[in-house]
Amino acid sequence: MNVFLPQKWFASAGRPQSLVWQKIFFFCSALILLNFSSYAQTILRGVVSDNEKNPLPGATIAVAGSTVKALTDANGKYTITIPVTAKQLIFSFVGLKSTTVDINGRTIVDVVLLSGTDLEVVTVVGYGSVKKSDATGAAATLSAKDFNKGPLTAPDQLIQGKVAGVQMINNSGQPGGSTTVRIRGNTAMTGTGQPLYIVDGVALDGRSARPSPTAGGQVGTTNLGTATGGNPLNFINPSDIASMEILKDASATAIYGSRAAYGVVLITTKRGKAGETKIDVSASAGVSNMARSIDVLNGDEYRAALKQYGLTSGDYGGNVDAMKAITRTGYNQNYNIGISGGSNGNTFRASFGYQNQQGIIIGTDFKKYSGAFNGNFKFLESKKLGLDVSLISNQYTESIAPITTDAGFTGSLISQALSWNPTRSLYNADGSVFIEKGSTIINPIAMSQATSDRSKVSTILGSVSPYYKIAPWLEYRMLASINYSTGNRRQSIRSFLNLQGVQADGDFLGGYASISNSELITQQFTNTLNFNKEIVGKLNLNAIVGYEYTNYINKGLVSTGKGFGEIPVDYTDVMQVTAPANRGLYSFNDPKTQLQSWFARAIFNYDNKYLLTATLRTDGSTKFGSDNRYGYFPSFAAAWNIKNEDFMKGVEWIDQLKIRAGYGRTGNQEFPSGSSQQRYNYTYSNGQQTLVGVNNENRRLKWQSDKQTNIGVDFGLFKNVLTGSVDLFDKTTTGLLFPQIPFAPANPGVTATWVNLPGEISNRGVELTLNASVIAREDFAVNLGGNVTFIKNKAKNIDGIIKTGSLSGQGLSGVTLEVIQSGLPLFGMVTREYKGLDAQGFSMFTDDGFTYYYLGNPNPKVVMGFNADLRYKKISLNASFNGSFGQKIYNNTLNSVLPLPNLGTRNIYSGLIGNAIQESLANPIAASSRYIENGNYVKLANATLGYNVGNIGKSIKALNIFVNGQNLFVITKYKGFDPEVNVDKSVGGVPSAGIEYVPYPSARTFNFGVNFSL
Repeated sequence: MNVFLPQKWFASAGRPQSLVWQKIFFFCSALILLNFSSYAQTILRGVVSDNEKNPLPGATIAVAGSTVKALTDANGKYTITIPVTAKQLIFSFVGLKSTTVDINGRTIVDVVLLSGTDLEVVTVVGYGSVKKSDATGAAATLSAKDFNKGPLTAPDQLIQGKVAGVQMINNSGQPGGSTTVRIRGNTAMTGTGQPLYIVDGVALDGRSARPSPTAGGQVGTTNLGTATGGNPLNFINPSDIASMEILKDASATAIYGSRAAYGVVLITTKRGKAGETKIDVSASAGVSNMARSIDVLNGDEYRAALKQYGLTSGDYGGNVDAMKAITRTGYNQNYNIGISGGSNGNTFRASFGYQNQQGIIIGTDFKKYSGAFNGNFKFLESKKLGLDVSLISNQYTESIAPITTDAGFTGSLISQALSWNPTRSLYNADGSVFIEKGSTIINPIAMSQATSDRSKVSTILGSVSPYYKIAPWLEYRMLASINYSTGNRRQSIRSFLNLQGVQADGDFLGGYASISNSELITQQFTNTLNFNKEIVGKLNLNAIVGYEYTNYINKGLVSTGKGFGEIPVDYTDVMQVTAPANRGLYSFNDPKTQLQSWFARAIFNYDNKYLLTATLRTDGSTKFGSDNRYGYFPSFAAAWNIKNEDFMKGVEWIDQLKIRAGYGRTGNQEFPSGSSQQRYNYTYSNGQQTLVGVNNENRRLKWQSDKQTNIGVDFGLFKNVLTGSVDLFDKTTTGLLFPQIPFAPANPGVTATWVNLPGEISNRGVELTLNASVIAREDFAVNLGGNVTFIKNKAKNIDGIIKTGSLSGQGLSGVTLEVIQSGLPLFGMVTREYKGLDAQGFSMFTDDGFTYYYLGNPNPKVVMGFNADLRYKKISLNASFNGSFGQKIYNNTLNSVLPLPNLGTRNIYSGLIGNAIQESLANPIAASSRYIENGNYVKLANATLGYNVGNIGKSIKALNIFVNGQNLFVITKYKGFDPEVNVDKSVGGVPSAGIEYVPYPSARTFNFGVNFSL
């Protein structure tokens, strides 16, 4: 072999041979070392966690500029081998903001990932989830940090004022009382118009198992009225909720088809996280008092009024505040503990809660005992087989005040207290409660002592959901669930109360009692197949197909008795003591209600720029006529992520920009089971069984349909310092479900026929949401957020006039206020137009009161919310406002409970005295625009001041102490207890809006609490 060397090597031929070979050796060594250095590697280790110090399993660690990647284990730990030339690592986790870290020669790199931008958050969209940047529908996501704080009894109170297009109203100040939630206005001509609630994939029935009071209506000759209902969400502990998603437009809700006409609220409970077992503890206690009062005369003012009107009777010499006598400072306490942990992909969380909330009305309270467990387990070496288990167990008890929505002249507790003559003592000289036998004036203290109304509701919501990952991009899941709820209610009125039909009289021993039981069961079985994969270059398909079966059961029993006498035991414990003729028994079992559904959704994403969503659901329901049993609910939506276009790369001040548009149809089946069938009730009369018609058959009865169009824009500006969205929506409801005959409640023996009325209800509006990170420093931060919704509501092409909105009290028997009529908003107020008082002190009306006019819209035209978060070092302040504008309220309380003709026997509204024209005592009580008031308000509904103590020793972590206030103040001109009002004044199943009639007053609450982890 011949070797040719460069000439310079020959120059050394005279040198020793070894020196030449040394140079060759060093040259080759340098080449080898240089080559090795280019492949030299370093090992890095660390832990990836979230901002609550929870480890993140499955987080991705990538070397910037290369394909080298690694994942964290179940404890959030990672090990990655990187080239020595690597300078940066990129850490990412679904739903959190990615971060890039300089290596700088380190071998250990621990990272905390923070919440991402609004469009990076993963949001639930029904039977699955997507990044919000991939969503095409109108939806809002709230996590636990966004919720209203304090000892709230139900989840819907967490979101009041937080979401554009969503109005939440407390119907009653009673602890655990019902609420009204409206998403994008009101379109319900029957039913509640409430959204569909989904808890961890399980759809709720929407009804409460708390039995209705059987003393409602007539007891003898006395109308005791109807109490407000319970909140069907009371069984869920708000502290167990991780997030809530509000789906607003049809493109987001159509996957739920027939039940999604009024929107959908998805509730996700907290889950365990891998890592060491963690214990979370929270405790609070507080006090409540009446937030606002109605101005009535005190004793001295009453005496002056008697003198002014020349009345010589009615002054008993005292000075009594009856409302103060029946109210109190209510105390509350709330305790929660959660235990979570897991490893190797198996996690769990168990929680326990106790709440005891006294009402501000004497004798009322709400106690709740909660327990929950969920587990997420994976099996097989491949971890492809999994099982999710969830269980919510709850029992709550209530002591309910005798406060009703439609009591007559003798009233219920609030009207009795407001109208009590303030110069008359509530007690006799010997300290016993004053009762005037034979009088229609009821002492509110006697009413409180004579009545007992206790309810207990127990609920279990359980589900199991096995799944199998057929491939990384294909998963089958099954969910089986049961929601079982049972309620018991015991109500009695003692015989010493001077109510006709209750008070002992001659041979009638007096007294009344009832025992009610109810049972609600919902069974659900869902099977889904999820596909998520890039099917061709840059085109990703996220699709789901599924089948669902749901079965609803509702049944109950009511037992009543009267004529107990003054026996020294609770009447409900001795129902057998009454004469057989004085007992009643009633039971029911709703006709079969089953829902069978097929659904599919496909989300196409091309290059993270162009998005298309198509959804179709088919529902078959036993509620509808045999000719129209199935309904079809499609939706389509598209979105354009403009920010991801190449031409936007140089626009640095825009961080997010997406345009959305969608159209779809949803349905409504919120009407009585069996309404399309010929139905009868069995009764017993004159020694024989009798069938009484309930409703007539209608085979053609079909789905009520809601079609909705939505156009929206999501944006983020100036490095997401300013984020928000704008949505325009147009919602039209057709095929209106309605009991055609009669419009008013059916007389005995007269049956109704459920039909689809011609005409439509239209809701159009604009939603605006804006959030700003005004200051974002390490020791000081200010974040502001607001939302506003403009809504226009109108009924169109409806034949005739449908009356609703009954008024109650003295002089108003059979009077209604509101109508559903073409050209007017839903529940428009139609009554006499009040023109003031004439010279003799009598009311004047346009056309002498013979013509009725449309004079008020109870639906708000503007709904708003405003939130402020401030943090200075360890001190934080959060305040949440809400309000609405453009709506009217009818003050039925001033109209019939506190009118001037009361003077001399009962109390009156203070504003009736001292006016320029003196009203006549003979002025008739009449419904008119005199009692239609401006309902505009802004309320500081929730505020929390906290101090983050931090860790104490090795055991207590993240200790936080706080002071919280609820319902702190309201700015309004309304004269009643609270402009946030929705007393049920329905007629024949047709709801109402904006009428106040002596409700349970709202409470102002202050709480002190702590939370920490172990």
